[in-house]
Amino acid sequence: MSGKKKLITEKDILDIVLKGKKKFEITGNEIFTPAAKDRINDAQIKLVKASQNYLTTNNIDPLLDAKKVAIGSDHTGFSTKKIVSKFLSDNGFEIIDVGTFDENSCDYPDFAIKVAEKVKTGEADFGVIIDATGIPSAITANKISGIRAATCYNVFSARSSREHNNANIIVLGAKTLGEETIKSILQVWLNSKFLGDRHQRRLDKISVLERK
Repeated sequence: MSGKKKLITEKDILDIVLKGKKKFEITGNEIFTPAAKDRINDAQIKLVKASQNYLTTNNIDPLLDAKKVAIGSDHTGFSTKKIVSKFLSDNGFEIIDVGTFDENSCDYPDFAIKVAEKVKTGEADFGVIIDATGIPSAITANKISGIRAATCYNVFSARSSREHNNANIIVLGAKTLGEETIKSILQVWLNSKFLGDRHQRRLDKISVLERK
């Protein structure tokens, strides 16, 4: 029997949902895309005849052997922050949670600044910030010299922000991305390394602007 994996996409799960089914039979030889996993969670589809291990990612090669991560969010990203913190903790990272610590309305700049300061001073090796879209916190963090905060919305942007831009903070949108998609993006970001060379030359030009 072939060991080839079967790819399950979001469309496959949508087909199940449209048929009114709440169960999806699997053999254990499937690979689920992050979007498919999110659709399974959203529609509360039950997977039968296989374990749920594919939902857990434990093969991260930590970013530059980093161990400490500063993480922060506003109220819109609070629940996602808890998920991301557990994901990172399960993979051996020490979490420095700068808040917020509940879902009461608050101001995103406060927490973006706290994460950025932890990274700038070296208290944290890198940072994760979460708000509704991932845009305003990135704008805030990038006002701090030495910070390269990247809003990542898929695995390509995550890889590029590390390989080309040497991003030291990843910013995620809790209202624009599903849980499993966020995990996938974060894993790629952590596994990608800065390529240097011509990319360093371009970053040097940004550093000149910061010193003006």
